[in-house]
This record gives sequence, C-alpha cells and structure tokens, in this order.
Amino acid sequence: MLSTATRTILRSLTSALLALFVAPWARGDDPPQKLDPPVDMTAQQDHQRIMDLLKIKSLRKGVGGTSANYDESKANPYPRLPDPLVLKDGKQVTTAEMWWKQRRPEIVEDFDREIYGRVPKETPKVKWEVTDTKKDKVGEIEVVTKKLVGHVDNASYPLIKVDIQLSLTTPADAKGPVPVMMEFGFSFGGKGPPTGGKGGPGWQQQVLAKGWGYAILSPNSIQADNGAGLTRGIIGLCNKGVPRKVDDWGALRAWAWGASRALDYFEADKSVDAKQVGLEGHSRYGKATAVAMAYDDRFAIAYVSSSGEGGVKLHRRNWGELVENVAGSGEYHWMAGNFLKYAGPLTWADMPVDSHELVALCAPRPVFIGAGATNGDGWVDAKGMFLAAAGAGPVYKLLGKKDLGTTEFPKIETALIDGEVAFRQHSGGHTTGPNWPTFLKFAERFIKGPADADKR
Repeated sequence: MLSTATRTILRSLTSALLALFVAPWARGDDPPQKLDPPVDMTAQQDHQRIMDLLKIKSLRKGVGGTSANYDESKANPYPRLPDPLVLKDGKQVTTAEMWWKQRRPEIVEDFDREIYGRVPKETPKVKWEVTDTKKDKVGEIEVVTKKLVGHVDNASYPLIKVDIQLSLTTPADAKGPVPVMMEFGFSFGGKGPPTGGKGGPGWQQQVLAKGWGYAILSPNSIQADNGAGLTRGIIGLCNKGVPRKVDDWGALRAWAWGASRALDYFEADKSVDAKQVGLEGHSRYGKATAVAMAYDDRFAIAYVSSSGEGGVKLHRRNWGELVENVAGSGEYHWMAGNFLKYAGPLTWADMPVDSHELVALCAPRPVFIGAGATNGDGWVDAKGMFLAAAGAGPVYKLLGKKDLGTTEFPKIETALIDGEVAFRQHSGGHTTGPNWPTFLKFAERFIKGPADADKR
C-alpha cells in the first residue's frame, strides 16, 4: 500500500508529464506534422509551369550558331533605352538625393519584379565553420588558406540542407587585415592554373603580389545551375520545397545572396579588410557578379567578365545571345519567371529597365567590364556591354564620379580605366585571364593594402 505522500508525488509527476505532451495542443498549438518532400520536376516541366502561370502559349526561339546576328547594322532594333535619370512620373533626376530616395528604388523594384526576382524578406542565418587551415605557397608567396563551410539554418524545413563552400587565401606575412578579391568559381586550393595569358602568373598570384588575398566561392553549393534544382538549394529551402512564384528569385540572385553571406564572414575575420572586398565572375558568374555588386553596397569593386545576356549586355541588342536564349528551358532558372514574358507576348522594348541601369545601381563604386574578341567571345556582345557601361555614366557623374570618358566603342585592347566605370576588350577568347592585369591596375586606384594604410 502506497502512502498518502507517495501517491501525492506520483499524481504530481503524472500531471507534469501530461502538461508537457498535452498542454501545447490544448492551447491550440499545431501538433507535429510530417513535412511534404520537395516537389520534383524537370526543368522543362517547371519552365512550362511558369509559362502556364503567365498564360503564355509559346516563346520565340533563341538563336545559336549561324542563326545568331553579328551584323552591327541589324544590332539595334530598339535603340531607345530607359533613362536612368527620369522618374516614372517624367520628372528629371537632378540631385543625388533624388537618385537615392526616388529613382534608384524604382529601378530596383523593376529588376526585382521583372528580371532577377525578389529575395525573401527574411532568409535563413548562415553559421560559418573553418574546416581546414593550412600553410602553402602560391608561386613563391607563402600563404595561409582556410576552407570554410557556411551552414544555412534549415530549422524551418529540415528536408533541404545547404552548405556554402568557400576558401580564403591570404599572405602568410601580412601585417594586418588585407583586401580580398573573391571569385565565383569551382576550385578550393591555394594554387590555381596560370590564367594570365602567354604562360604568365595566374590571377591568384597577381593578387597576392599586391599583398592582397583572394577567395573562391562555389555558386553550385548555394543553388544548382538548372531548373530542376529550383525546389532545392537556398531557393527551395526558403520556399519549403515548393516551386517558385513568377517574381521569386532565380539562381543569379541566389548566387549573389551567397556572395553577401561570404562577405558577412569576412567582416568577422581579422585577416580580412572587409571594406575592401572585390568580386569577380566570368560568363554566367559575370552575370551574378554584376547582380551582387548592384544589390550589396558593401562590395568595394567588381570585375564583370563576359557576362552577356542577363548580365550587363543590353537586352535590347540583337547580337549573339538574346533574351529568348535566356528565357528558354536551359537558362530561365537564372531569372525571375516574369522574364519569360519578354520572349513571348512582349518584346525587349517592353522591358521597364535595361542593363545600363544594372551598372548604374553599382554607382558610385568602381566597376570593370571586360570581354574577349569577337572571333572567340562574340556571343556575349562586347559592344552591348560597353554601351551599358556608357549608359550608366550619367548616374556616376551625378554622384560626383567619372564615367567611361567616351560613348564611341574603342579599338580592341584599349583600356578605358580612368573613371569609376571601366571597360576593356582583349584579343583572346571567352576567358578572364588577359584582362586581369588591367583590372588590377584599375583596382589599385581604389583598393589599398596594409602598406598603404598611412596614405588613406
């Protein structure tokens, strides 16, 4: 027979246990539910789904091979560009305050809704972990390389895991925090292949020779480079595995978001001067570089290489890659779903913005735009990117900075690097290498290492 005291204790314990398991439901809280797995679709199925949402029956076909235009006389069917310094109500932007408070937000909204998509108002936190640190040599320079993983908080939807891959290399003998040039890339080592052209030092060695560091960020660890992956990666995590809405962000904004999270880490790393972090990317990652620079004003400088359509090539240009190519099922995932409209019922001229305004969003910070020769890099339209750089000039000048200095397309190998907007077309093909020395010469005007601290 249990004593009265023992029975009282047992009743109290039973009540406490019931409170733990029953009380939350009694208060009206939802009971634990089984999560639905991410929706599985092919890129073609998701592409068709977007078309259905937009009530588009067909898209104009993209070009390729001999069907692409490389005749300058046919390149400008829509020569009139949106004016970056005219408000939607027709008023002229005459002051820096009007740009920052009125016109720039209008342009950002158009890019968000129609071109690159909206990043959710709240995105998961990222916790960075250093997984390896080692001393090494790049060329003849002693370096320290850290390998990092950015664990994205997936508590809201544990079925998707995102771990951002990043490496950071700094000079071993640095006397203080150093500037860092970060590249969208795939490799994570201190040693990279020579890419300077003619067997010269690679870009990593060129950066280290200035006493700066470099970083390599893996875009595919943030978001897959295909439409089938849109219900996974950071986009899928934020959407809890459900397909995108027509104005949701695409892969370019996702990759740019990842670059910003890397910059968050640099702000906490004492070896990095986080106010002097530059960003570089080539081809599709040139597009992502331009987007990241436009949307995150903490990046100090950008090298946008051969970005082409969807990057800083004018959308209204008929040369090489077209809006229709990017709107197709192979590349649409880079953009917002709404982008497809401009390859369907609407034309390029119906776009509320163009790429010169993407460059303008980077102002007043320095941007270097590069490309290769027409016979190896014609697809990306070097002149179309030059015209975008020139078209951003009025905004740079309004903000007290210098533009390209010309609106005439320069001869190949001509470096226009005296202003805050820079351009050079090299004589090589689809590569960054030949322009790295010129970019670094341009960057030296703005980026200063520890040895230059007293000069700032």
